[in-house]
Amino acid sequence: MTKAGITVVEADAPAPAVRLPRRRGIELALIVLAVLLSVYGYCAVGLAKHGTVPPGAAGYGAGLGALALLAHLAVRVRAPYADPLLLPIGVLLNGVGLVLIYRLDLETPGDRAAPTQLVWSTLGVTLFTVVVLALRDHRVLQRYAYVCVVGALVLLLLPIFFPAVNGARIWIRIAGFSIQPGEFAKVLLAIFFAAYLAANRNALAYAGRRVGWLQLPTGRVLGPIVAVWLLSVGVLVLERDLGTSLLFFGLFVVLLYVATGRTGWIAVGLLLASLGAVAVGWLEPHVHSRVEDWLHPFASIEAGQGPNQLAQSLFAFAAGGVLGTGLGLGHSTLIGFAAKSDFILATAGEELGLAGLSALFILYGLLVERGYRAGLALRDPFGRLLAVGLASIVALQVFVIAGGVTGLIPLTGMAMPFLAQGGSSVVTNWAIVALLIRISDSARGQYDREVRP
Repeated sequence: MTKAGITVVEADAPAPAVRLPRRRGIELALIVLAVLLSVYGYCAVGLAKHGTVPPGAAGYGAGLGALALLAHLAVRVRAPYADPLLLPIGVLLNGVGLVLIYRLDLETPGDRAAPTQLVWSTLGVTLFTVVVLALRDHRVLQRYAYVCVVGALVLLLLPIFFPAVNGARIWIRIAGFSIQPGEFAKVLLAIFFAAYLAANRNALAYAGRRVGWLQLPTGRVLGPIVAVWLLSVGVLVLERDLGTSLLFFGLFVVLLYVATGRTGWIAVGLLLASLGAVAVGWLEPHVHSRVEDWLHPFASIEAGQGPNQLAQSLFAFAAGGVLGTGLGLGHSTLIGFAAKSDFILATAGEELGLAGLSALFILYGLLVERGYRAGLALRDPFGRLLAVGLASIVALQVFVIAGGVTGLIPLTGMAMPFLAQGGSSVVTNWAIVALLIRISDSARGQYDREVRP
């Protein structure tokens, strides 16, 4: 446009603000698919074992669907921008776990664990709902860092005063009721580590003296968190809970690396883990026997004593092949008393095959990746470290358990997230998913608030 010999250029109209899609409909569709797959697995077990659909299939589907719908409504109301994959993955893994435990219950009529696991799953989803509804901002947890660490240490110390179970003091048993406090302690320690490292990340990265290629922080900064870590790991070693000890060590090293950005901590962590594993493997008889079983899994067969648990697990994976024998048609119960807990992955490998096992690992990989993505999208250091820590807990557990039952590493007693029998484990895993949903909602919601007119 030209006015009085002057060319006037009209400015372009501002682009309309684009809101991020909330994708709750996608989440609901995936939840329905997860429930249907779980019900299909339940029916497949009944058809394989008895030739008919189990009479409780409708009730099982309705119960799992109601729990999933309750969790979805909580997310829709309080976390509308949350990642739509986190909740469906939790529902599907929990549903598959219930199916596998029910399948193993058919081989052990005197020890039925599926009904109890369903009750614990209900408590887990209830806790999930409470966390999503009550926790408006994940940054509130940073204020209670020291309360969390005190609570974690108390929970870790309690099993010392109770009898050992299968060589480890990790349970509290009162009047037939049992819980594993270490499962809850790992979440509390993740909150403490994230809060402390977020508050001192600059001092950890740049203060102190340099030793070779590693920048060491001052003792005043690194001392408190190292003391807490050593105390927690020391207690777990006394209780012979080496799986959780390895988990806490890995969590500490990962968060220290993320907080400082220095790869030297990974190298130091691997070196210390190797030295500690060798020392404990030689000095602790309970651990030494597991190392011997790992090195010579078929020694008991050669000695005429029959296959041990690890050998039976390897046989189960081999029998499954690529596509598996089919739900209800395997023989993984030969593993013995740990078939529903430590070795439940062997049942999945035998009856679902390499294809089904790969699908489970993909689900775990997606759960971890989505947790990392939510953390990296946040601007506040505490939320970033907390998301990475919670996702790393799941990743480390899956690696330690899968590696143990497949003979990759020595076996350590831990529960496969969502799949294995264990009330404390399933409740804790639902709490982890709830916190990741809250963090992912904050991560995506912060961008929507910026573009909102």
